[in-house]
Amino acid sequence: MGTMHRSGVLKKSNDRTRIIIATILGVLFGFFIGISFPSVSLTKINFRSSIISSLDLISDESRSVSKSSDNLGSIPKIYVPTNPRGAESLPPNIIVSETDFYLRRLWGDPSEDLKKKPKYLVTFTVGFDQRRNIDASIRKFSEDFQILLFHYDGRTSEWDQFEWSKDAIHISVKRQTKWWYAKRFLHPDVVAAYEYIFIWDEDLGVEHFNGERYIQLVKKHGLEISQPGLEPNNGLTWQMTKRRGDREVHKDTEEKPGWCSDPHLPPCAAFVEIMAPSFREKLGAVYGI
Repeated sequence: MGTMHRSGVLKKSNDRTRIIIATILGVLFGFFIGISFPSVSLTKINFRSSIISSLDLISDESRSVSKSSDNLGSIPKIYVPTNPRGAESLPPNIIVSETDFYLRRLWGDPSEDLKKKPKYLVTFTVGFDQRRNIDASIRKFSEDFQILLFHYDGRTSEWDQFEWSKDAIHISVKRQTKWWYAKRFLHPDVVAAYEYIFIWDEDLGVEHFNGERYIQLVKKHGLEISQPGLEPNNGLTWQMTKRRGDREVHKDTEEKPGWCSDPHLPPCAAFVEIMAPSFREKLGAVYGI
């Protein structure tokens, strides 16, 4: 029994010696391997942007370091700080900050898809019963105007069978007010491509309206929000909306006694009805109505 006890102690001592020797050899091997490779600069390391973005741990300094390393061209671009949040890992120039209502191919030059790019946008919220009045309205706008129709009665297929005077974009929606559609579909990044945006009712009379002439007037007088003047012989609520023959535009007027608390405030001044407003550039003003 005594011999077996000494044999066990000797075996444990040998095992410990082997572990110590293996550890020392491993450290020495790793050291020689490490010094045999050239040093790697930490500034050339790109981390996956999806991890960094989700943890919100990236700082302005690390963004600039990543950008400078991309310029070296030695490492493929993985993180592009100019991309919107959530798209940092996409290659540069694959996304844009603004868009429009046109579909684009995944090949070729996008400019080839649209021979003539409209400069203005006109929207109508419509039902099928207004199709002829809408067709008469869009005839008043040239090819510089893009027409967008919001259908609220679920009869889009019947609109497709109607013989239109010009092309229009059709969107089928539930019955709501047109301002709901404006906030839902006319996002500022979508309509930024257009200089002016018209958000009109579907029952307007446009017999004497000229789209190009109207654009000339609002540009000439620098109008941010405006509307065409109404015919003076029709039933009117406000004098402010009446067309005047002695001037091109007017921004103030006199109403009936007691109708205006301040002659320098709407509806006696700077008053535009919601049935036929026109906005310059982005729709920031719409969201404040």
